[in-house]
Amino acid sequence: MSTRIGIMGYGNLGRGVECAIKQNDDMELVAVFTRRDPSTVTILTEGVKVESVDKVLDYQDKIDVMILCGGSATDLPNQTPEYAKYFNVIDSFDTHARIPEHFDAVDKAAKEHDHLACISVGWDPGMFSLNRLYANAILSEGKDYTFWGKGVSQGHSDAIRRIEGVLDARQYTIPVEEALEAVRSGKNPELTTRQKHTRECFVVLKPGADAAKVEEEIKTMPNYFDEYDTTVHFISEEELKRDHNGIPHGGFVIRSGVTGWNKENKHIIEYNLKLDSNPEFTTSVLVCFARAIDRMYKEGQRGCKTVFDIAPAYLTKLTSEELRQTML
Repeated sequence: MSTRIGIMGYGNLGRGVECAIKQNDDMELVAVFTRRDPSTVTILTEGVKVESVDKVLDYQDKIDVMILCGGSATDLPNQTPEYAKYFNVIDSFDTHARIPEHFDAVDKAAKEHDHLACISVGWDPGMFSLNRLYANAILSEGKDYTFWGKGVSQGHSDAIRRIEGVLDARQYTIPVEEALEAVRSGKNPELTTRQKHTRECFVVLKPGADAAKVEEEIKTMPNYFDEYDTTVHFISEEELKRDHNGIPHGGFVIRSGVTGWNKENKHIIEYNLKLDSNPEFTTSVLVCFARAIDRMYKEGQRGCKTVFDIAPAYLTKLTSEELRQTML
């Protein structure tokens, strides 16, 4: 039996979810919900309705998991706990500093309304989080390092676009190469946030916007830019479309640790991603965790979960027997 999916929001993430569903024959797209006029939104899947968000409650008995594709800055903190009242939900909330409070709000709503939710699913938070946990458990004495990029951060780009006077924007996260090499060599350096990454922003202003004010607002934005060396470039809309049309990303999770009675042996665990499409990879992760949420809900689990709470076997359509035969 297929897992029936609803998509809330049809931007880069929404389209990515739609593509991922096509590649998983145990998934069925039921409807796409939008804040725009539905008649102006064309999706890729034939025969599937685009509905106004005002009609979402009409689908309570038709959708197993609602995948929320809004931004972390302003959408998901409100949407996820709200829709957890009516559906099993999953999101890609990626403001790391606010995950605990987001979890509490979603957990409360899901438990009170007999639903199951999963937050902060993607590659970081998400796959990188799992690799940090595994590496810490294996090498109990050591240090963690996470490097992102070079690539376009959807969340940071979205946060810039929310600033008054900004028409469009792309933000690149760039690892500091010297810091990355020091970690890989096993030197275990103490690195500040600023020493690990820089941020580069390409911004298109609306007519009449104050460039200096926008730049100051970007560079001082808490949780996004205030702890980084940030460069802001103001460019035309044509330049943005020509030179920054793609959404690549990637990064590295590294654990440098020691074993042995006298800590004589060094070990490096590294997990890395190189992504042509940040949103399409993120949504591929969302879809496999949606499968898990559907299964766990049917087993009677309720409340909010993170990637730490979900066993790997729930993520795949393969049976436990098939997993033992082919992957163990």
